Amino acid sequence: MHYLICSGMLERSIATPAAIVDLERIEANTSRMSDKMIRLGVKLRPHVKTHKTVEGARLQVRGHFGGITVSTLAEARHYAKAGFRDIAYAVPVPIPRLEEMAELSRSLVALHLLIDQETTFREMEACARAKQLEFSAYLKVDCGYHRAGVDPERDESIDLARRIRDSSHVSFQGILTHAGHSYYGKNQGEIRSVADQERSVMVKFAERLRSVGVSPPEVSIGSTPTMAVTESLEGVTEARPGNYIFFDRFQSTVGSCSTENVAFSVLTTILGHYRSRGELLIDAGALALSKDEGPTHVEPRCGYGVVTDVAGREVFRHLRVYSLSQEHGKIAGAGAADFEALPVGARLRILPNHSCLAAALFDRYYVLRNEQLVDEWIPVRGW
Repeated sequence: MHYLICSGMLERSIATPAAIVDLERIEANTSRMSDKMIRLGVKLRPHVKTHKTVEGARLQVRGHFGGITVSTLAEARHYAKAGFRDIAYAVPVPIPRLEEMAELSRSLVALHLLIDQETTFREMEACARAKQLEFSAYLKVDCGYHRAGVDPERDESIDLARRIRDSSHVSFQGILTHAGHSYYGKNQGEIRSVADQERSVMVKFAERLRSVGVSPPEVSIGSTPTMAVTESLEGVTEARPGNYIFFDRFQSTVGSCSTENVAFSVLTTILGHYRSRGELLIDAGALALSKDEGPTHVEPRCGYGVVTDVAGREVFRHLRVYSLSQEHGKIAGAGAADFEALPVGARLRILPNHSCLAAALFDRYYVLRNEQLVDEWIPVRGW
């Protein structure tokens, strides 16, 4: 289907479903986070997995040292080709891919890897020895999320840090954590408590390491919710938020931002009216919005995104994307006025629950400034 986004808004048509990004909001979001990290005295090493584009990453690193964080080796290779030279691969090292990491590291000033397993450390040393190079590694620390990382209270964690520091083939970059449990917060106050915990755990562990002669060069933390609300990063050297470039429905619900900050949306076309059910059918399904359940701990019936008009205005908050199949979405709550205002063939925009997942479903983003199409960004795909 090909329609103009809105009469007079664009001179070209866009097929739906389509990923739309608001450049003005992105610039405001990245500037706000950059200024805050400078004010709090830490380096910003932004995560770029939310958008996976060179253009977005360049906006994120402005005013900082230029280091970035990635989640896939495909991203690392893509950014290396674009001139980024200091990259942290923020997933615990998959041992079968060590040779790929070794080759990539030769083209960079630094490729920093994550370790939280003794077995992984031994395999890294053996690979580096065979390849005659030195890996750089953070020790991943669990600050309460319980997904990955060493326990900062255990002596074994000190021992692993010491072994990395003493290695001839793996250099010790420091300690790193991610407060993913901040997403379980219901408001800014609860997120701020997680932010305090994140910082406290890492600062105490760094002090413990220093007390035994293992000084971590970097103390790296970060999630968008914690970095959005914290007002103290004392003892921290580096922050790695990422979702803030786009934000999303989840972030606005838990208090990391307002809906007016959300810079990513999915343009969709109305395929049908079902008046007896009060429903609209749209062409944005799970392969456009993802099936991320969103902030159900705050809004149990939140559905799969915020429905806005084609200009992004929240005039349809009573409508709810309640069901998704692969290529279809069902919107409930429509009344006579909605069917009149939104005829079949009309368009809406959906602010998805999780912009990282939704964005990863598209091969391009249409970039708007003042509702005019100004660019297309192509994200890297694969792992």
